[in-house]
Amino acid sequence: MIRVLIVDDEALVRTGLRMILEAADDLEVVAEAASGVEAVTAVARHWPHVVLMDVQMPHMDGVAALKEINRSPNPPKVVMLTTFDRDEYVYSALRAKAAGFLLKDTAPRDLIAAVRTVAGGSATLAPTVTKRMIDAFAGQQAPDARAARARLAALTDRERQVVQVVARGLANAEIARELSMSETTVKAHVSRSLAKLGLANRVQIALLVRDAG
Repeated sequence: MIRVLIVDDEALVRTGLRMILEAADDLEVVAEAASGVEAVTAVARHWPHVVLMDVQMPHMDGVAALKEINRSPNPPKVVMLTTFDRDEYVYSALRAKAAGFLLKDTAPRDLIAAVRTVAGGSATLAPTVTKRMIDAFAGQQAPDARAARARLAALTDRERQVVQVVARGLANAEIARELSMSETTVKAHVSRSLAKLGLANRVQIALLVRDAG
């Protein structure tokens, strides 16, 4: 059973998320929290596998709470929720190693699938959303291109090819077709690249590639 903590300052949103998640036989909502402070306490008390957390909240926002949660031993996977268009904290959340990013209007079946994906150790990032985030937020930073290129130099030529296509927001199946390799091989290259670069998800790969120019 996958244990989930829901964090949002709006009770109606929490109720809706709970109803969606508990419709799945393998998901259990173990607690709710209305702020980042409550989220940190709830993680220590209930030990969820996955946290669905709003970015913008009073009394410690989602990014600050994410950083606190990641300092705990064996921290849960944290998926940030946002309306995106008004959200100026997404870039910081990804840099803080959020395990995923979802819009609040994500379809119920996609939300359930995302929780399962994150619980299984992968990121939950829709390719179309990935591209929007990169375009919207990467320009706000002043990256050190030389340092970014040095990090990418640790990859093999084939791994660099794969991460460059990941940066365009393509899914594994699309990458496989473009580079004439199997989807399994693409997944392996992405996993090895994440490990070598010390990154948590595909969006962080994309941001690093963009930083490198």
